[in-house]
Amino acid sequence: MEHITLLIGIVIVTALVFDFTNGFHDTANAMATTISTGALGPRVAVAMSAVLNLVGAFLSVEVAKTISGGIIDEGSGIKPEVIFAGLVGAILWNLVTWLAGLPSSSSHALFGGLIGATVVSVGMDGVNSDAIVMKVLIPAVAAPVVAGIATVAATRLTYRLAHNRAEADTAKGYRAGQIASAALVSLAHGTNDAQKTMGVITLALVTGGVIAPDSDPPMWVIVSAGLAIALGTYLGGWRIIRTMGKGITDIQPPQGFAAQTGAATVILASSHIGFALSTTQVCSGAVMGAGVGRKGGVVRWSTAGRMVAAWVLTLPAAGLVAGGAALLAGQGNGGIAAVAVLAVLGCGVIWVLSRRKPVDASNVNAPSVEPTEPVGVVTAAVRSVAPPPAGKAASAADGSDASSESESAPTPATAGTGSTS
Repeated sequence: MEHITLLIGIVIVTALVFDFTNGFHDTANAMATTISTGALGPRVAVAMSAVLNLVGAFLSVEVAKTISGGIIDEGSGIKPEVIFAGLVGAILWNLVTWLAGLPSSSSHALFGGLIGATVVSVGMDGVNSDAIVMKVLIPAVAAPVVAGIATVAATRLTYRLAHNRAEADTAKGYRAGQIASAALVSLAHGTNDAQKTMGVITLALVTGGVIAPDSDPPMWVIVSAGLAIALGTYLGGWRIIRTMGKGITDIQPPQGFAAQTGAATVILASSHIGFALSTTQVCSGAVMGAGVGRKGGVVRWSTAGRMVAAWVLTLPAAGLVAGGAALLAGQGNGGIAAVAVLAVLGCGVIWVLSRRKPVDASNVNAPSVEPTEPVGVVTAAVRSVAPPPAGKAASAADGSDASSESESAPTPATAGTGSTS
């Protein structure tokens, strides 16, 4: 085995930087609803999530194997600088979507970056198209839909089981349930997303001749990837937490519990079978499902539409940036240095722009910039087949619009639920 070269060292550091951005970009997946309902304070929530992300990194290596030997062909002639370019594309897209407060997929940014850089460097032969379709694209479409449908059912069941109980009687139980389910999502996130960085570092070690093809990630890779994502998680991606917790729908504790439980189930199942899905898409789909599942709940489909647009753009956008970086990095050491300098400058500009309107633990639960939204076609269609609330069946039978109007926005008491502990 050869020693780690300077270039491979640069790739490893860049991969850990991506892992760090993945951590604060995806903190919202586990903790947005818990923070928005007041089940946990913001700082306590992100600290708990960070610890469990670290623990989750040690539970499995199946997703890491998918990255290191599934998406990209190890024997296609790709070099460490190609992986470096792919990581640069992923990092920049992560930061752009973080600045916009959009919960896009860090996983797909990574996949897009690796694919774009590989195609530019060695052509389509370096990409395993079947693996991309089966283990990336199909889960990308199916996972948020499955999580959303499961959460709609779980939300309705939760409210049905508690419909004869006063809110004060169930508040403590739902708070405990939210904390437990948020912990499960954090653990699941560690088993899925931390492994992606492990896979990238392992791929770099294989392409550099440091370890043999098809090797499992070395222990030091597992430890470093777990620590990097945990540190990023602890810093908290407050902009995206605000969008997930307040921007999509007004979350009540029963909805938060249902959404997190449904999301954790889907993520853990995918990690077990090696599907490198997007935890962001799963959790976002679950939050939308929670909004649809509660009678009177409103999903802000304009916000959801921007999220979906970011999801669609993630793979090609990260791929284009990474492809350009690969062209430049392929010019030799000078090109690699230029890519590194441009990446640092890009990150710096994004950071400066973010300071114009900072979001942190002190204002993450501030009211959404879109407090209300008319009932859309999707919400109206779902409600048309749902049983009307008790006492309103008569007016619904008469074709009155009063019932639907009263349900189109939460009452003041409901709206305030998300900001109290």
